[in-house]
Amino acid sequence: MKLRGQVAIVTGAGSGIGAATAMLFAAEGARVVIVDEDAAGAARTAAAIVSAEGTAQTHVADAADAAAVERIVGATMQAFGRIDILVTSAAISVGGMVTTVSEADWDRLFRVNVKAVFLWCRAVIPPMAARGKGSIVTLGSQLAIASLGKSAPYIASKGAIVSLTKTMAVDYARDGIRVNALMPGAIDTPFLQRSMARQADPQASAERSRKRHAMGRFGRAEEVARAALFLASDDASFTTGSLLFVDGGWTAM
Repeated sequence: MKLRGQVAIVTGAGSGIGAATAMLFAAEGARVVIVDEDAAGAARTAAAIVSAEGTAQTHVADAADAAAVERIVGATMQAFGRIDILVTSAAISVGGMVTTVSEADWDRLFRVNVKAVFLWCRAVIPPMAARGKGSIVTLGSQLAIASLGKSAPYIASKGAIVSLTKTMAVDYARDGIRVNALMPGAIDTPFLQRSMARQADPQASAERSRKRHAMGRFGRAEEVARAALFLASDDASFTTGSLLFVDGGWTAM
């Protein structure tokens, strides 16, 4: 088991990439702290982990609520005495261009997609640094490098995460903390389905996106989770500040 005895916090763990990551980490021996504002989704992930004889704690919370972040990190430290891994998977998507998106939607998206990452990293870095070791895995997107257009707020937020990941990697490398970003392509999850449903012609949009991947298909949450496991584990002990693309060849096209 690659994560035996370690403690991992996964935000957005109620569905999609976050849920798949939480379950895989538990299968690899981690004690997993599930964070999601969707109580039913968080409960499903926890139940799957427990049924497989894993260990999970569940916290229903807004990932961008500073008080909740501090409370959950404190509770994790009290329960387990350590935090080894953070995966910031919580995110929302808003479509539109800069001339069409509302200021309210822009601010709401950056609060969840970027501010939350800052809050969680700020909270877990001190206990990680005190132990001299930790791994943070953020969730970027292939769109931050190769846009398909008309998703300016979401793409800008993922670009911000890329830059934040790199500077944190430099800032905390000497503390033994590695910070890397996963860069998924379009992954077949409820998140993607909601994004496609906003389009004027969801089926045509899905087909266009599918064909944009060199492999001609959408990815699976489990495929991204396996990449997260690599970055979180000691297999990636000399990897920090990196962007790991799991995009089916999107950025190669």
